[in-house]
Amino acid sequence: MYYDQRTFDIRCEWGAEGLLALLPGSRAVVVVDVLSFSTSVDIAVDNGAIVYPYRSRDHTAADYARSRNALLANSTREFEGGGYSLSPSSLLSIPAGTALVLPSPNGSTLSLSTGDIPTYAGSLRNATALAGALQQYETGISIIPAGERWKEQQTLRPAIEDLVGAGAIIHALKGTRSPEAETAAAAYNKFRDDLASILSASSSGKELIGRGFEEDVRLAAAHDASDCVPVLKNEAYRSYFEPGGAKA
Repeated sequence: MYYDQRTFDIRCEWGAEGLLALLPGSRAVVVVDVLSFSTSVDIAVDNGAIVYPYRSRDHTAADYARSRNALLANSTREFEGGGYSLSPSSLLSIPAGTALVLPSPNGSTLSLSTGDIPTYAGSLRNATALAGALQQYETGISIIPAGERWKEQQTLRPAIEDLVGAGAIIHALKGTRSPEAETAAAAYNKFRDDLASILSASSSGKELIGRGFEEDVRLAAAHDASDCVPVLKNEAYRSYFEPGGAKA
């Protein structure tokens, strides 16, 4: 009861434990994993694909993809030969109608932990469009920055890109904010004029750039480049809007 932030319309908390704390009283959940699950989902769904989140990167992912008649994204960022992966760059030309299983230990795990509560993928790219769709709930909107994992201990590493991404969505929402949500919005307001530099200088951004994925960081920093609203339906992220702007 102390941690559910239910006295506020807009709530914000980190990772899997934070999600569990906010679920009571939540009417909608937004998973924010800017580098790169949510950004990848936005790009793929905006192209007309559907994305099945999957927790594990092991052999069970291939079985799951076959059961859904879907392609399986590469478990790393590599996508030589025209395949797809967690790299947003690999999804820029994914054809409409493609079904893709996207393993991710952070974004996918959170997406599959919300039960029956409407669940959305949020990023810097779709912040304002997503906020517009979320206003239907009026209250009980829970924004979950996913964070990363420290490689040795596998404990939560709060990630600035997810805090800023959550803040961009919160900034565009109307309603009372918890102190945690206000903090995320303040982080976005602090860095909003130079998001590309902030993401590039962040720990996660430097890691990706060092591995040759500078384009992924650029795509993730493109605030409001998309009007896509990916919503989780029947185990997959699909567009909330049909062609022409009607609600799906």
